Amino acid sequence: MTRKAYSFVRTFAPEPDSDLCVDRHYLLCASAGALRLEAQGQAWLLPPARAALIEAGRPIRVSIPQPVTTASVLFDTAFVPAPPAPLAVFDLTPLARALVTECGGWNESVEPLTVYAETLFSALAAVAWRLAEQPGPVVVPAGRSPELRHALRLTRERLGEEVRFEDIAHQVGLAPRSLARRFEAETGMTWRTVLRRMRVLRAIEELAAGDAPVTTIAFTTGYTSLSAFNAAFRDLTGRTPTQYRASFRP
Repeated sequence: MTRKAYSFVRTFAPEPDSDLCVDRHYLLCASAGALRLEAQGQAWLLPPARAALIEAGRPIRVSIPQPVTTASVLFDTAFVPAPPAPLAVFDLTPLARALVTECGGWNESVEPLTVYAETLFSALAAVAWRLAEQPGPVVVPAGRSPELRHALRLTRERLGEEVRFEDIAHQVGLAPRSLARRFEAETGMTWRTVLRRMRVLRAIEELAAGDAPVTTIAFTTGYTSLSAFNAAFRDLTGRTPTQYRASFRP
């Protein structure tokens, strides 16, 4: 029998979409780089400042756009209660980060956890489950219909340039009004709102990838002024790009 909870750290090269489903509740953190997650018609970015809590048996799609190092903790379903949501992505607090690091000393094994280790994993679960009750707002729709998924993919591919909704609709094969109704029906958002979120997500990805100047990131994600970029970023995340980057580091 494996331990009630265990941790592991792995480094992955960039990979396309793949399916992930485990039989334990799964706390997934990126310690370097970023992951993309998709489930329940939504998509999230997971940089080092954030974590995903995934319910046991819940299938998700994972893609790795850049090299990434992950720190994962798996909890037996009999050891902890079910998470508050099937999938929640949230900002890590300093306490949560410290507990993830400390739990890293106990990998998968048939040897039982020590009393100290079991207490640590229980404390991490309590903190993570509480954080999962307030997931972060940086999420974009993944779309259900082929047309909307195509429109989202085209939009994502053109974030660094001037992208026009009419051009997207034409390539998808729908009238602009029809595609606009599809966005409202499937996502509850306008295309413009989705575009804005996608650009902020791409910026977070770039912030996690290295030390490129914030101004450079603003222009490469489609903004023509630093003030507009900072305003959009702060509006969605509650922090400036510089503050958000600083949160990646202990």
